[in-house]
Amino acid sequence: MLLGKESTMLQSTQERRVMRRFDMRLPASVKVDGVALDEFLTETQNVSARGVFFYLDRPVAEGSNIEVTLTFPPHVTLTDSVRVRFRARVIRVETPLPASRVGVAAMIEEYEFLRSASAEEMLNETQ
Repeated sequence: MLLGKESTMLQSTQERRVMRRFDMRLPASVKVDGVALDEFLTETQNVSARGVFFYLDRPVAEGSNIEVTLTFPPHVTLTDSVRVRFRARVIRVETPLPASRVGVAAMIEEYEFLRSASAEEMLNETQ
């Protein structure tokens, strides 16, 4: 019986992430659905293909829908900077003591690549 409990405990503490996370400190802006016209500036702590983790200076409810915009720099993309905006859902909120900053883990649900200002200017010049 004890052996069965130990294996269950090991399974429950195993890593549940499917995608590898990359420690990336990237400037980001976050908009929270239901919060009128507020945009919070922050920095990502880590990013994966399916999720992101960052800190905010105010609490966000688990399950909240958010919009995050960030720019991947040339040393990450190995080309020009790439701006990405994605919709995500908050799946975990970590409140440290004292509650000065709140950790937010969000699962990315959809994303879009944004044109840089210079690319838009070039497009307008050719028209």
